[in-house]
Amino acid sequence: MNLLLVEDEPNVVSVVSRGLIDEGFNVSIAPDGVIGEMMAMKNHFDLIILDIMLPGINGLELCKIIKKNKPTVPIIMLTALGTTENVVNGLDNGADDYLIKPFQFAELFARIRMLLRRYSGVEVNDQIITVADLQINLSAKTVKRANVELTLTATEYRLLEFMAKNKSKILSRIDILENVWDINFNLGTNVVDVYVNYLRKKVDKAGTQKLIHTAIGLGYVLKDA
Repeated sequence: MNLLLVEDEPNVVSVVSRGLIDEGFNVSIAPDGVIGEMMAMKNHFDLIILDIMLPGINGLELCKIIKKNKPTVPIIMLTALGTTENVVNGLDNGADDYLIKPFQFAELFARIRMLLRRYSGVEVNDQIITVADLQINLSAKTVKRANVELTLTATEYRLLEFMAKNKSKILSRIDILENVWDINFNLGTNVVDVYVNYLRKKVDKAGTQKLIHTAIGLGYVLKDA
C-alpha cells in the first residue's frame, strides 16, 4: 500500500517513515504543503498523513483540497496543537483522525489499520517472522520463544528483527550498526557484540536450540540449524 507523509520535521519524518516501511508500506515524503498537494493530486495513495504547521500550504487547507478532489482517501492529522478547538478544526476540514505529538508509533499504526479497513475493507494483518520456535510479530513488536513471550529492550528488539529479516545471512558488525543504530558509530566499538550477547541470554536461553551464531571473522547470523 502507498502512503504519503507530508511533514517538515526531519525527526518525525525519520521515525514515521522508517516504522511504516518496516510494516511493509511504500512511503512517499513531501516536506511542505505545496509539494504535498502536487503529489496527492498526481498520484494514488491509500492513506495520507499530514502535519498541520506546514510551509507553503498549511495542513488544514491541504486536507480540505485533498478531500474535495479525492474524498475517499483517508487522512490522519499529526500535530502538536492538541486543544479541543484544534482537534475539532482538523476534523471539520475533512481529517478522518487526529494524532497529537508526541505519539507512539504503535498508536499511529493502529489508526492506519482502522482507517484502511473502514475505507477499503482491507485488513492489515500482523506480520510474523518464524525461525524454529522463535516468533517475531512485526506489528505488535513482540517476541515469543516456544510460545513464551520474551521481554526485550527497544534496541534488542530492533537487532533481533533485523537479524530475523535476514535469516541465514551473515551480517557484519557494520551492517548491523548501520541498520539497527542508524548512525555512524566508531568502527572500533563493541556495542554490537554486547547486544548480541544480551540477545543470546534471552533468546537462546529460552529454547533448546541455538539460533544466534557467530561467523568467526565475519559477523553474526540468525538461523535454525
